[in-house]
Amino acid sequence: MAHSIDWSPVTRADVIIAMEDYRRLGAEGFYAAHGFGPTTTYDLVWEEFRYPPKAILGAAYELATGTGLAAADFEGGKTGAVKVLGKLGFTVERRRDQ
Repeated sequence: MAHSIDWSPVTRADVIIAMEDYRRLGAEGFYAAHGFGPTTTYDLVWEEFRYPPKAILGAAYELATGTGLAAADFEGGKTGAVKVLGKLGFTVERRRDQ
């Protein structure tokens, strides 16, 4: 069940490092390493690439705190990962195939 997460330790730099990790590992490798799956509704858009917002934010949280999160620990949509990433200045858009 999702619960309230303190996102304040997560910085833009943590999110950028998580996105670089995603590109380096590839989608499947990243999901295997961090325990998340592909996005279904939104894409995090950064430098011409599209990323799964919830997976990236979860990995950024782990970078910032040393504590891993499971997908069920927090919401990914408008009130969850999308909102947190937006507050950090990132662009999150509805998936093009929606």
